[in-house]
Amino acid sequence: MTDEKWGQVRVNLIKTVGQNNYKNWIEPLEFSELDDGVATFFVPTNFMGNYVSQNFGDQILYQLTTAGEAVQRVVFQVPANQTTRPKPAKPVAVAKSSSKAVPGAPLDKRFRFETFVVGKPNELAHAAAKRVAEGGPVTFNPLFLYGGVGLGKTHLMHAIAHELQERQPELNVVYLSAEQFMYRFVQALREKRMMDFKSLFRSVDVLMVDDVQFIAGKDSTQEEFFHTFNALVDQNKQIIISADRAPGEIKDMEDRIKSRLQCGLVVDLHPTDFELRLGVLQSKVDQYSAQYPGLELDDGVLDFLAHRISTNVRVLEGALTRLFAFASLVGRPITLELAQDCLADVLRASDRKITVEEIQRKVSEHYNIRLSDMIGPKRLRSYARPRQVAMYLCKQLTTRSLPEIGRRFGGRDHTTVMHGVKRIEELKVQDSQIADDIELLRRSLEA
Repeated sequence: MTDEKWGQVRVNLIKTVGQNNYKNWIEPLEFSELDDGVATFFVPTNFMGNYVSQNFGDQILYQLTTAGEAVQRVVFQVPANQTTRPKPAKPVAVAKSSSKAVPGAPLDKRFRFETFVVGKPNELAHAAAKRVAEGGPVTFNPLFLYGGVGLGKTHLMHAIAHELQERQPELNVVYLSAEQFMYRFVQALREKRMMDFKSLFRSVDVLMVDDVQFIAGKDSTQEEFFHTFNALVDQNKQIIISADRAPGEIKDMEDRIKSRLQCGLVVDLHPTDFELRLGVLQSKVDQYSAQYPGLELDDGVLDFLAHRISTNVRVLEGALTRLFAFASLVGRPITLELAQDCLADVLRASDRKITVEEIQRKVSEHYNIRLSDMIGPKRLRSYARPRQVAMYLCKQLTTRSLPEIGRRFGGRDHTTVMHGVKRIEELKVQDSQIADDIELLRRSLEA
């Protein structure tokens, strides 16, 4: 079989296995020889060879025979010059001598530091991510980034991985989601390949796990994650974790893991403010100017979108993308009227979407207490009063039921929420400071 024929087969495999699987598992394969009906391919590691054989071997065999090759079997093996010094596969990392991707979660090329819009709500997270991406001695371990959907956690994770690869291509950088970690762990257990799994994850230079809250409640996976974490910290290897909430607030996560996650630098990405949202929109407009030359954008449209779509940057960017595409297709300038018509469904969905989590965060910041203390069991007045204020605002500004609100406040009963709401209603009349606090918080949340 010629290299040209193998190239044609690879093109067909992209269609059958998908772009991501192809880039991670098929592209690194190197055709060696076809002898007596056996097609041999070189792979970087035994782990990868086993995985490709079990998951894509049949498809590769089918595509080879469809292309007219007399193949009865496919074999994957590590080249002889590598067998004396095998290396674990490097998810996402780029090998020093090749630009081929090796197994792991693919990185998004758009998510780099230069495309990340920095504002007051995310400046600390950005600075910490940049420090880690510079490499050098590990200063805080782990770096734990948390925040709601669409606030930039994954963007920063990808940006760190890109920067590390470019600065130090020899590093073994592993980036994957917590679900992928769990899937690989379960698969290794099922196939009795735990030594391969341990070797892969405990010999990395930088471990990056996105959305770690997904392993909560999975006892066996948490156990292995805990030991992997300790092994890497003992070797002074950098760990970077992201989640949708602070370590202490992840339900069903083992206390010992919460403790480990809190031992480094924990950074919150706050909900975006108007200036940051406007900056995001302006950066996207700069990109679209080349894509849609000559398309006019009226003054005030970006301000309108930044005010109205406030909870999620992804939704904000998607709205602008749709707006530019629509205006280009119908051949009209982007006016405020066009934006309102084109984005009517998005604008309706964005109206009055204040969340319980946003209220809790705002109230804890206002009273200068930790979010975990306000939600937790402590009954000190310094925590109880802000807790009741937050419950009152949740009742007034969200559509959540009392039982739902209670669950968000450490699993409290709905009668506790009722009492808290009633107490604040009474205090608003008696205490001008409480009334002022409520009004200030309401205005801040509805801005």
